[in-house]
Amino acid sequence: MPDSRPLASDPHPLPPDPRRRRLLGTLAALPLVPSLAAVLADPELAAAAAAGTETVTLTTEGGRKVSAALAVPARTPAPAVLLVHEWWGLNDQIKSMAAECAREGYLALAVDLYGGRVADTAEGAQALMGAVDAAAATDTLKSWIDWLRREPRSTGKVGTIGWCFGGGWSLNASLAAPVEATVIYYGRVDKTAAQLAPLKGPVLGHFATRDNWINHAMVAGFEKAMDEAGKSYTDYWYDADHAFANPTGARYDKADAAEAWERTRAFLAKQLKG
Repeated sequence: MPDSRPLASDPHPLPPDPRRRRLLGTLAALPLVPSLAAVLADPELAAAAAAGTETVTLTTEGGRKVSAALAVPARTPAPAVLLVHEWWGLNDQIKSMAAECAREGYLALAVDLYGGRVADTAEGAQALMGAVDAAAATDTLKSWIDWLRREPRSTGKVGTIGWCFGGGWSLNASLAAPVEATVIYYGRVDKTAAQLAPLKGPVLGHFATRDNWINHAMVAGFEKAMDEAGKSYTDYWYDADHAFANPTGARYDKADAAEAWERTRAFLAKQLKG
């Protein structure tokens, strides 16, 4: 059996950094819900929040070494949330989302499907996304979900959440290793009823009316397939464009992003904490 015990990547912390303390102090002073958009939009605050996560590694069922960013809540054991990054990769923004989930009381694990690589241009992101091996990504996600179920700081309940590229892989993860809750932010959902059969928990989807990629036709097909498979789902549509929940992008919609997050919080609390 492969060794799946988590290993801290750096057991020797750096000396105290006054700048980091200042950033963390600013972060802690922000109110819980309004802080999310503020943190995600500010590179320094995002970096400070990301610094609060720890790197863990495991050997997957397929025998590959992979890493992820883990954020631990104040109280454990806690339900777990697996987060899947956008096409940019596992950057500070997604690590900040893990930190926020930990503040909400979840053991939050932000996985890395790019092997440590992060893009800062659309061309670079497209190249990284196109290079993903589906079998390897599935192996990674399934192995991390299994790890979260066994981790002593977890209650054993697991949910997945992802955005864009990660939204589709949030669904794929839940098919490979069925979980209690799945959240999809404008991710690919073109599945058949047979493909959706393994789903265990309900699915929450956030979609945008002006999204030309994850469009009405794709989502309508998904809804039909979910009905045929007898699976539970709730979809919300927003008068926005793709990536409306990312404060660093030109298509960010503050009101819709806040509403989608509140719905996500309520959904995860009901499915994982109830």
